[in-house]
Amino acid sequence: MADSETPAGPGRAATPGGGFDEALLAALFTQSAVGLVVLDPQLRLVRANSLVEGVGTGEYVGRPIAEVVRLDDPDGTEQLMKRVLAGEGPVREHLVRGRLRRIPGDRQFLTSLYRLHGPGGPDAPALGLVVAAVDVTERQRARARQAALTAVRDAVGGSLDTATTCRDFADALAPGFADLAVVEVVDDVLRGAEPPVGPMPPGTPLRRAASGRCDAVREVAEGGAGGPGRVAGTTRHLPVRTPYALAAADLRPRLVPLGPDTPWLGTDPDGARAVAETGAHSLIVVPLTLRGAVLGLVSLYRCGASEPFDEDDVSLAVTAATRASLAIDNARRYEREHVIASTVQRRLLPQAERRQAAVDTAHVLLPGRDSGCWFDTIALSGARTALVVGGVAGEGLQSAIAMGQLRTVIQALAGLDLEPEEVLARLKDTADRLAHERASLPPADGLHGEPLSAGCVYGVYDPFTRTCTVARAGHPAPLIVGPDGRAVALDVPEGPGLFSADSALFAPAAVTLEEGSLLAFCTAELLTGDRAPERITRALARPGRSLQQLGDDIVYALPDDTRAAGAALLLARTGKVSDHLVATWDLADEPTTPATARVLVRDRLQGWGLDEDTVDATELIVSELVTNAVRYGTPPLRLRLLLDSTLTCEVHDGSPAAPHLRHARTVDEDGRGLFIVSRLASHWGARHGPDGKVLWTEQELPDDPAASAASAASAASAASGASGAPAG
Repeated sequence: MADSETPAGPGRAATPGGGFDEALLAALFTQSAVGLVVLDPQLRLVRANSLVEGVGTGEYVGRPIAEVVRLDDPDGTEQLMKRVLAGEGPVREHLVRGRLRRIPGDRQFLTSLYRLHGPGGPDAPALGLVVAAVDVTERQRARARQAALTAVRDAVGGSLDTATTCRDFADALAPGFADLAVVEVVDDVLRGAEPPVGPMPPGTPLRRAASGRCDAVREVAEGGAGGPGRVAGTTRHLPVRTPYALAAADLRPRLVPLGPDTPWLGTDPDGARAVAETGAHSLIVVPLTLRGAVLGLVSLYRCGASEPFDEDDVSLAVTAATRASLAIDNARRYEREHVIASTVQRRLLPQAERRQAAVDTAHVLLPGRDSGCWFDTIALSGARTALVVGGVAGEGLQSAIAMGQLRTVIQALAGLDLEPEEVLARLKDTADRLAHERASLPPADGLHGEPLSAGCVYGVYDPFTRTCTVARAGHPAPLIVGPDGRAVALDVPEGPGLFSADSALFAPAAVTLEEGSLLAFCTAELLTGDRAPERITRALARPGRSLQQLGDDIVYALPDDTRAAGAALLLARTGKVSDHLVATWDLADEPTTPATARVLVRDRLQGWGLDEDTVDATELIVSELVTNAVRYGTPPLRLRLLLDSTLTCEVHDGSPAAPHLRHARTVDEDGRGLFIVSRLASHWGARHGPDGKVLWTEQELPDDPAASAASAASAASAASGASGAPAG
């Protein structure tokens, strides 16, 4: 047996000869698939195998590892090595990031650290440290690409707002995949317009919709004037002969290295300055396209010590841009429909404040997703005013159309002088027919089976009785604040919603108000949140504020999440009709009463300064109405004239029977009275109450007759002291 060999005994393996260790080390350092680095107790390089290129050269032997490898966290890595040397145990699969001296670019190594024990075993001083390193740079890059793509899939497409979609896209790519990501969208696309078909026409403005960036370039990127540093919201035209313009022209991505000598930067000085300031050295430009149309561009930059982009990164950027393009186009389509619906809603709402005889009004319409809310003020006979607020649940064009249908119907019903509960009952009948028509659509129609929901509150204020009568259908009741700032209770029973299957009756509620009281008719969105009614009533109680200022105060006090839904607010301040613009007479139930009424009317209208044609026409109207009341009505009889933008004549009697318009034949001796009235008056009608009926007419007058009449009546009253005395 050779001297170098030891016989194997029971339970003992044979030990190779002295040359075995050298052979083993040679194999490990020349054939191992794992990078090996040996350090002495002072963490200086002793030996390294060929897999750790640039480290094993002789010039680095004996130098500290921190001088051999540029580590991202040198202090933390050194402390970890010292703990292993101190005997705290090995460290396995620890990820280290850094750069080798002779290989460009960042590298990532999965390292394991082992202590080299001395002759005395683990308790003896360490002879050094062995570092086993596996280069996982490509594996980590692949994971980073997959993580970026997953982030895009998870984050992009959850919003139907174009700006939010672009911001989510930029944040998903930077800083994880790129140091700086800039998303630019064709300016018209942000407003819902159709995108241009590629190639994108020269001079098309692009708006910077969003950007994401790492902390290292954040401040510089925000301060630049162009290129990657342009401020969000600004627009630009793509400089010619640049990667941006080429990508928009042929709809192909570009991978471009950046540097001081990059030739095309000379045509884009703002971009060149921003690239220099951010330290960008690698660029990917990908057009955002869908079905051949160009939505915009996404530009991705890597800066400073980051690895340049490669072709695999371009593939990921194209995949991410495809998903983003689909999400942006969905948001664009929604934005277009929202713009159309908002336009329809605006056109269907009152275009200007309507002056009422005894009520001042103001409104606030908050734009938002809800395109079905509406408000209205409707002048009724007898100086009364109808106040309406309602809403169709949902968003989009169909909600706006349904809102317009309901508003048109309620205006027509208001002209019939019906009580509020009757108006809502008939409005619900119309809503039921609309719902039936929608349910009868073909199954392939997108509206088939889509439910309708709407509510409405309808109130009428009478300045002569100072009462406000309100009924509501699935809608909040109005809030009322008296002139002293205290809330006025108004308990209005809630009726069924307009499109609901509930057939319950509508019940009105009436309240007597002092002059100067405030009424707030709100859609439900304004009354959501903690103590919303108290918040609104506090705002209404502020003295010395105009109605528009009070409306603004209410909006300022809203929670932040209220404004996104959209809402409508109608404010009204109650008043009275000036005594100089109204005249009332109690009439006797006698055959001579029509003649007496004509004399009273002529005297009053001349005192108001009205022209002779108006006086003659009014005399004839009053004569016919009073004659009809004497002949067919019952006492008491009362005549009232009201001067505002129109001249109103009202004749009251105690009979509930309403006359109707007849078309008399040539030989008929009667039946022409109301026909004559309808020809002389612009509008006429009858309204019923608990004590009888009122026949009324309205006549158009020259501009601002009330102002001149008020001054004339005031002068006449001062001179005679008898103007407006009632006649029995």
